[in-house]
Amino acid sequence: MTTRCDRYRAGAHSSTGIRAIVLVAGVVAVLAAATISSGPLHAQSGPGATQPYGVGATGLPLPRFVSLKSDRVQVRQGPGTDHKVLWVFSRVGLPVEIMQEFENWRQIRDQDGSVGWVAHALLSARRTAVVLAWAAGQQAKGTTRTVPLHVEASTSANSIALLEPGVVCDIRNCDGRWCNVSVGDYRGYIEQAKLWGVYPGEAIK
Repeated sequence: MTTRCDRYRAGAHSSTGIRAIVLVAGVVAVLAAATISSGPLHAQSGPGATQPYGVGATGLPLPRFVSLKSDRVQVRQGPGTDHKVLWVFSRVGLPVEIMQEFENWRQIRDQDGSVGWVAHALLSARRTAVVLAWAAGQQAKGTTRTVPLHVEASTSANSIALLEPGVVCDIRNCDGRWCNVSVGDYRGYIEQAKLWGVYPGEAIK
């Protein structure tokens, strides 16, 4: 069994860190921290990602985004416990995309484009999203790439936080261009195109 998704586990064994840096009254505070290990990218994320195109046996659209209900989720090669475990997610709340349904199993795709099967009981309808790495843009040498969390849905609005790539946000609502999210005790707006876990143009209420 390969734990290739240890990149989502908080700990000291991974090579790349992700954290939310919050600026309040000029004081930098660390909101949340998790570490990830590097891995190959198999599919492009962000704008242009797959849009819902069908309906599953449950009557819900396919594909669709959900999140992990547990901090330990085994992803298998096929829909059943007799299939090989491909990897293990180890961070509750991560967004994943359901591609297919089969009885009590769901074929999911993760942020990197890797696909496997998960028991539906380990998934939640709660919507979350991850700040995309490419959305942070370029940065000066020795500085950290960040995406601003604004007080209002406008790029000209003040930012209350700077979020590093990989930070998980709870989605409160989206209007197709902006999402109102929460990260720890902080709430604000982030451009929808900078998140993985919500489709381009999707409205969430």
